[in-house]
Amino acid sequence: MGLKRDVSLKDFLRYKGKGPMLTFILHRIGGLGIVTFVGLHILASFIGGRLGSSINLIYENWIFQIVVFFCVLFHVINGLRITILDLWPALIEHQREAIWLEWMVFLPLYGISVYVIINTALGG
Repeated sequence: MGLKRDVSLKDFLRYKGKGPMLTFILHRIGGLGIVTFVGLHILASFIGGRLGSSINLIYENWIFQIVVFFCVLFHVINGLRITILDLWPALIEHQREAIWLEWMVFLPLYGISVYVIINTALGG
């Protein structure tokens, strides 16, 4: 017996899941970004030659690096939050505070990293 999920597009777009839903979605996007990066890397290594070098240019691009670093860093920090909440179930009632703490750790680390990536890309 399956769940009945008759949700219209209007109701879907109106949903305001806030912090927990945003981290849920970003965690999945981060995982897809990591898989994309690793897949391109393996594909470039497998193919080799000129085509492999062309694929390398994609993931050596500074814009791609910024996106992939967002995916990796968010996925790691969010995974750490999930692990901590799983290991100590009494902390689940403080989930929103844990999400705020996650963002307070993520944003400065990501900001510094983006600055370094852009500064390096511009030859600084």
